[in-house]
Order: sequence, then C-alpha cells, then structure tokens
Amino acid sequence: MNPFILALQARNLTVEIHHHAAYQIVLSNDTPFTSTINGTLYEPIYGFLIKPHVSHHCIAEKGTLNVLNIEPYSSIGLDLSGRFKENEETIIFNSPLETNTFFNTPENCIDINMIIDALLTKLPAAGYDERISKIVQYIKENYFKSDITPQTFADIVFLSPSRLASLFKQQTGSSLSKYLLWTRLRQAIYLTLTDKEKSLTDIAYDTGFYDLPQLNKYMYEMFGMPPKALKFSSDLIQIY
Repeated sequence: MNPFILALQARNLTVEIHHHAAYQIVLSNDTPFTSTINGTLYEPIYGFLIKPHVSHHCIAEKGTLNVLNIEPYSSIGLDLSGRFKENEETIIFNSPLETNTFFNTPENCIDINMIIDALLTKLPAAGYDERISKIVQYIKENYFKSDITPQTFADIVFLSPSRLASLFKQQTGSSLSKYLLWTRLRQAIYLTLTDKEKSLTDIAYDTGFYDLPQLNKYMYEMFGMPPKALKFSSDLIQIY
C-alpha cells in the first residue's frame, strides 16, 4: 500500500548540485562513486543516506546507482530520521558491508528490492482500516483527476474530511494529500522515462496536475530535479 518510496536506477550519470524535500538513499550497484554533500567531498564511497534539504551531487560516470527517495513524514521517513545521531545530516557507507549492516540485508547484497523490504519490515504489522484501503484503491484508479478534493475522499467512506485525515495520518504517518501527490509524481516520472514521444505538458495533464508549471514545482521541491532533466537523461535512468 505504501507508495512513499520512489526507486530509480541511474547509469553512468553525473548529477548537479541540488537538494530536495525527500530523504534520499543512494547506493552503488557495482563500483564506488564520488559525492559532495554540504560542501564536503566523499570519495570513493558505496552509498549515503541524507536528510531532506541537504545540498549534494554525485559523480558515477562508470557505474550504476540505486536512488531511493522517501517522503519524510511517512512511517518509513520517520524511522530513518531516528537513525541519525544528534546534528548529523549524512550517513556514509564506505563499503557494501556497511550498507548491509545498516539495512540488515545479506552480506554483499545490494539488491534494491531487499533494501526496500528491509525498510518495510520496520513498519508496524497492524493491518489497514478497510476505509483507508478503499481510499488507496480509489487513488490508484483515479489519481489523474484534477478535481479530487478532501470532500471527494470523505464522501467515499462516509467520514468527515477531518476525521478521515486523522485516520489516514495515524495509519501511514503522512497526509492523504501527500499520498495523492506521491502517486501522481510516481506516474509522471514513469511516463517521463518510458514514453519519450509524450510531451511534458501532456504528462502533467494526464497525471492530475493543473499544468506543467505545477508538475515542475512539485518535482523540483520533492526530488530536486524537474521533469525536463529526467526526460533529457531518460536513456540513463529507469524507475523500479
């Protein structure tokens, strides 16, 4: 159910200095890479975890990187926030073993799906309220509708907007509006990377945004990269 993780794979790519609202985990699939984080150079490293709004860039011209972006107020984001020491903004992985130790994954395994599974195991085991499941299904099938409002969701499950918002946050850690936004952004990124003939304006409309400027705004805020930059590098990036 939880869509608050966006996983990408980047090959032979150099990313300019940027920052974003999501937590980010970057892990090498093969060779170590170089990164500058908050003005400090780290080389060679096998990965890092950074807090939101930390400036950084990566140089991986001869390797493959796995990139996980995580909503900071989701349950997983809140778990990651607790792994930092006081005043710490970055956790560096200098070897695959350090990565495995941190995420409790098998030695010498950088399978991104195992990393995601390890993050998900940190979530509470309680099942979701059926009303929340119904809302999630509605979003999955109707995210592209730009006229969705809090009242739209409330009417589906016969709760007040405030009661539904409280229940959703209690079960996911984040807000219903953020869940809808992440669903739209994930689909917009998928289309940007896979449908090379489709214009960015059409992608924005087809995924529930009012226009391309609104998609640009949210993409840059959350991931530090506008869709134009993704489309330009679409031969080097793929979405999991």
